[in-house]
Amino acid sequence: MNNYILKIDCADAKGLIYKISDVIFKSDLNIVKNDEFVDSENSKFFFRAIVSGDIENGNLVGKLKEVMPTDANIELTKKRRKKIIIMATKESHCLGDLLLKEYSDDLNAEVVAVVSNYDYLKELVSKFDIPFHHVCHEGLNRLEHEKKVLEVLQDYECDYIVLAKYMRILSSDFVKHFNGKMVNIHHSFLPAFVGANPYKQAFERGVKTIGATAHFVTNDLDEGPIISQDVINVTHEFSWRDMQKAGRNVEKVVLSNALDLVLEDRVFVSANKTVIF
Repeated sequence: MNNYILKIDCADAKGLIYKISDVIFKSDLNIVKNDEFVDSENSKFFFRAIVSGDIENGNLVGKLKEVMPTDANIELTKKRRKKIIIMATKESHCLGDLLLKEYSDDLNAEVVAVVSNYDYLKELVSKFDIPFHHVCHEGLNRLEHEKKVLEVLQDYECDYIVLAKYMRILSSDFVKHFNGKMVNIHHSFLPAFVGANPYKQAFERGVKTIGATAHFVTNDLDEGPIISQDVINVTHEFSWRDMQKAGRNVEKVVLSNALDLVLEDRVFVSANKTVIF
């Protein structure tokens, strides 16, 4: 018997849980687990359920649309291992962590390829028998380089693009190809500490907390819907290199946690915020 993830968001109204449950019951399906949330300020309803049964021959989504508000977004996906492409530049900590997790079967995804604008990480990726594509940006403007990257990406089927410290600003034209399907990680100093070596900048300002944020990529640089965050405390005894090392550890954890949520279809995007079950 197959398991499916059912996600619904719509305007809030009376009886929605009953209507959803009734359709599922009459379709001879079973709800294994469900969660719901109402954003009272915006009068919006969110619902996620794990549903088991034979849906291959039934139009569950169509039946639900008949009873739900007209603005309802209904998404039904079969539980499966997703496919991801990782994009990176020079830093290995996030990429290496994800590759090792996939190798150890601790990542609910298959890494189908790694794309980088440098070849620094080729040797690391080769240890995991994963295709590595070096798409050099030197001598190209941003759009020319992105065109070459897109040519590589189009050779693969993937559910999500993961920017594992990919240190290039993406154009709106590139982003639109993967709307809601691209996850990024950055240090939480932004926008206070931008540019080169944010950890050294933070050290010079005597910060006491450092952290990281994982978010969906939008046209607004590093301002997309937040999926996961974490922080750690630091003291005056930390050098900027100590801060950098600690910050990289946080980045690995935050990105991994965010991907777990995304790959398990636990995340709803509402405006520029997320609802996560």
